Amino acid sequence: MKNIETVYLALGTNLGNRSENLVKACAELKNFVQIERVSHIYETPPWGITDQPKFLNQVLEVTTLLSPQDLLKAVKEIEVKLGRVPAERYGPRLIDIDLLVYGCHEVSSPNLTIPHPRLTERAFVMVPLAEIAPDLTLPGEDQRTIAERLQSLDQHGIRVYTEKHG
Repeated sequence: MKNIETVYLALGTNLGNRSENLVKACAELKNFVQIERVSHIYETPPWGITDQPKFLNQVLEVTTLLSPQDLLKAVKEIEVKLGRVPAERYGPRLIDIDLLVYGCHEVSSPNLTIPHPRLTERAFVMVPLAEIAPDLTLPGEDQRTIAERLQSLDQHGIRVYTEKHG
């Protein structure tokens, strides 16, 4: 019998109607997972390749019966369904869904590493993750919480996003 696992997913977008992209991604994810908690949406400066539009980022806490590989397959299918096409690494994207943490499991395969290998380097993910799971610790030897790890990251330019109307 499969166990229900708590998983943290990061969503990011900087092309098209960014807030609508996040709404659509959440709606599609509900076909595969139960969404338990949702961070605010944060507008963040681009990372890696800086000459591109600002991103909207959000983190979800979900529960699922899917294995890590099956969940990865599902999120990649959602990305394609919503219009993502293969493009430059760290470049602009319509939608990006990353598996950050999958229960207390560590996964290392050619197409998936959990916890996400660059999670703790990226304030644009750590800020929303710390909002909904500040006391979370990552599998492995370093047992600092997400909130403790976030303190050492540069959070400049990251702000809660409020949609401008009119």
